Amino acid sequence: MSNTPAPRDDTVRITEIFYSLQGEARTVGLATVFVRLTGCPLRCVYCDTEYAFSGGELMTIGQICDKVAAFSPRYVTVTGGEPLAQPACWPLLSALCDAGYQVSLETGGAISLAGIDERVVTVLDLKTPASGEMARNDYDNIPLLKPTDQVKFVICDRADYEWARFKLDQYHLPGRVSDVLFSPSHGQVGGRELAEWILADNLPVRLQLQLHKLLWNDEPGH
Repeated sequence: MSNTPAPRDDTVRITEIFYSLQGEARTVGLATVFVRLTGCPLRCVYCDTEYAFSGGELMTIGQICDKVAAFSPRYVTVTGGEPLAQPACWPLLSALCDAGYQVSLETGGAISLAGIDERVVTVLDLKTPASGEMARNDYDNIPLLKPTDQVKFVICDRADYEWARFKLDQYHLPGRVSDVLFSPSHGQVGGRELAEWILADNLPVRLQLQLHKLLWNDEPGH
C-alpha cells in the first residue's frame, strides 16, 4: 500500500511554470505564461516534452495563480504533457480566466473537451497517422469546438498531409474554428516543403514553424 497521499481536488501536478514568447498558434510571438502540467497518456513519435511525463510538483490552484500573477501576463497557456489527464485542470482553467487572463489550452485530443470553461481558447491537436497515436483521437470533440478554438495538425510526411486535407473537408474545420494550423514535424518535413504543398492546393490553413524551436532549440523553460 502506497504511503503517497492522493492529490486533492484543488491540486495539480506541475512540471514547470515559465514566461516566454508563444511559439505557435494564433498568439504566436506574444509574451505568455506557460503552465505545464505533468503526465500524458500518449506517446507521439515526435514528442518534444518527454520530461513532462513524470515527476513534477503538487501545487494548489491558488499557488499556481499566485505564481502566474507574479509575471503580470496578458496571456496564459495551459499545456503538458496532456493537461486534461488531471481532473483539476478544469477548475484551474476557470480560475485563470477569473483572474482576467486570455487563457488557451493545448490538448492532444484523446480526452473529452466537455465542461471546459467557454472563455478558454482550445488548441486541439489531431494526431496524424505518422504520429503513432492516430487511434487515440476522440472525434466526439469536434462538435464541442467553439468558433474561437483552433485545430492543429503536426505533419510528418506527405501521407500525413493528405490525411489532414481529408479531415479538413470531412469535419468542415475551416468554417468551424478560427484557425487550422499545419506544423511541420521538426526534422521530418521542411517548413518550405510544407508551405509549397499548402500553396499548391490553396488550403485555408495557417502554416506555423514553432518560434520557440527557432529561438531556443526547445530548451525547457522557453
